[in-house]
Amino acid sequence: MAASAAPSSPLERAGQFVWLTARVLEQRRFAHLFLGSAADGVEAALVAYRNDDGGYGHALEPDLRGPVSQPLHTALALRVLDEIGRCNRPRAESVCRYLTSVSTPDGALPGVHPSLRGYPFAPWIQPADDPAGDLLATGPVVGALHRNGVWHAWLFRATDFCWAAVEALEKTHPYEVEAAVAFLDAAPDRPRAEATAERLGHLVREQGLAVLEPDRADRYPVSEGYAPGEHHYPHDFARTPGSLARRWFTDAEIDRSLDFLAASQEDDGGWPIRWRAWAPGTRLESRPGVTIESLLTLRAYGRPLT
Repeated sequence: MAASAAPSSPLERAGQFVWLTARVLEQRRFAHLFLGSAADGVEAALVAYRNDDGGYGHALEPDLRGPVSQPLHTALALRVLDEIGRCNRPRAESVCRYLTSVSTPDGALPGVHPSLRGYPFAPWIQPADDPAGDLLATGPVVGALHRNGVWHAWLFRATDFCWAAVEALEKTHPYEVEAAVAFLDAAPDRPRAEATAERLGHLVREQGLAVLEPDRADRYPVSEGYAPGEHHYPHDFARTPGSLARRWFTDAEIDRSLDFLAASQEDDGGWPIRWRAWAPGTRLESRPGVTIESLLTLRAYGRPLT
C-alpha cells in the first residue's frame, strides 16, 4: 500500500497537529469550523468542563488547573458557544447565575476566584481573599453576552464596570487591550464604543503595544511581567476585519502582521504560544487552541488555508 502524501496546505498541516495533540474539545472545534462537522460535538465536549454551579472548570483554560469553576474558564466557554452559534438565553441563564455568585462588589468578575487555592496554577496568578473586579475576565464575558442578544440582571452593572474600566485606561498592556476590544466590539452603544476604541488605539500606538514591523520586534517593549519576546501584533487586537481595532492599523501594517502570522506555523503544523510555559502539559493543551485561533484570523482576512 502506498504511503499517504504528507499534508502540504496550512489547513492540512494544522489538522495533522490537532489530531495528534489536541484535547477532544479542540478536535471537535477544528472539525466543526474547518471540516463542516456539526456543532453538537463541540457542545458535547464543552459540557464535560461544566460544573453544577453553572460555571466551567477542569482546566478549560489550561493555566488554571483543578475542577473548580473560574471566571476565565467560563469566559472561554462562552467564546466557544458564541463560535458555534449557541450562546443563547437558555444556555446563558445558568452561566449568569454563576457569574452573579462570584461577582465583586462593583458587579464585575475577579480575574481569579479564591476557590482556586489548593490546585495548581500559573506562577503569575495570585488568588486573593477579596479580589477586585478585573477587565480581563469581565470584558470578554460581557462582550459575548451582548453579541448574542442575552440580557440578564448581572449584565447591567458588569457593563457599567467595563465602560468605566475601558474609559479610564491610561498605562495598559496587550491582554488588557484585547479584553477591552472584546467588550467594545459588541457593546450596544456603538457611537460610544467607536469613540472609546479610537482613544484606545492611540494608547496602543503611543505605548508600542503592537509590533508594527515583525522583522524588528526586538525594538518594541515587552510589558512588565510578560515572558521575553511575548509581543503582540496588529492581528492579535483586530482578529477580524470588522473589529474596531482594525481601524488602528494601516493596510500595510495588517498585511505585514498577517504575513508574520502565516509564517509562524511551525514544522509540526501548529502555532506556538508566546507566553511563558510553566508546565509541559499547559503548553501541549494551549497550542491547539492557538492554532485554531490563528486559522480563524487568517481565514477572516481572506488568506488561503488550502
